[in-house]
Amino acid sequence: MAHIRIINPNTTASMTAAIYRAANDYAAVGTEVSACQPASGPVSIESHFDEAVSAVGVAQEVLKGEREGNIDAYVVACFGDPGLLAARELTRAPVVGIAEAAFHMATLVSTRFSIVTTLGRTGIIAEHLLEQYGFRHHCRRIRAAEIPVLDLEHHPEVAYRRIVEECCRARDEDGIGAIVLGCGGMANLTQEISREVGLPVIEGVTAGLKLAESLVGLGLYTSKHGDLDYPRAKPFTGQFADFSNLTLPPDG
Repeated sequence: MAHIRIINPNTTASMTAAIYRAANDYAAVGTEVSACQPASGPVSIESHFDEAVSAVGVAQEVLKGEREGNIDAYVVACFGDPGLLAARELTRAPVVGIAEAAFHMATLVSTRFSIVTTLGRTGIIAEHLLEQYGFRHHCRRIRAAEIPVLDLEHHPEVAYRRIVEECCRARDEDGIGAIVLGCGGMANLTQEISREVGLPVIEGVTAGLKLAESLVGLGLYTSKHGDLDYPRAKPFTGQFADFSNLTLPPDG
């Protein structure tokens, strides 16, 4: 049995629950899915500042999982992949970011895709990730429905229609074969949107779960040779004093 821990980097419990349900629906027989969120941080992640704060919470949740000792892989369930490399430093278990996972999956079913995200400013963050991960030439366009993330929770019908409308524009105007949904809060919308739009629709929570399952099944782990080795133990001060002299065993 594989135990996959889904980390929602924001602090909205209802979104954590929705992300868990979406992931659990796609989990293979024999996969246990659990979900968590940081105790402190932004209620939604819509800026570089939000991501910087939430990255600390992601690291804290990975450390909690390592203390539990029974987590086989982690999925960071925010499309900005906040704190992804730092999280990988803290464990030998695979750590999958949902943006990177969605990009990979989209290129397996289409040569070109567009991203439909929440706000235009978060689309710029997605551009940075496309460059970083090497997928820029696969993505034709990044589109924003211009809805705050929490509207997916508070005004779901209106948010859904705006997302579908933008997906239809992407289908008709962008010359693409697939659509990537650019927010973890859209995790439960893929099948409905795919039926309405008539294209494969990929979102990162479920894509991340399936990639994490594959990595665990293949016996692959986060390399500790090079920059993803465990952080060097050192004193931390102030509110980060708990990070002082981390004891992370070399065998994970």
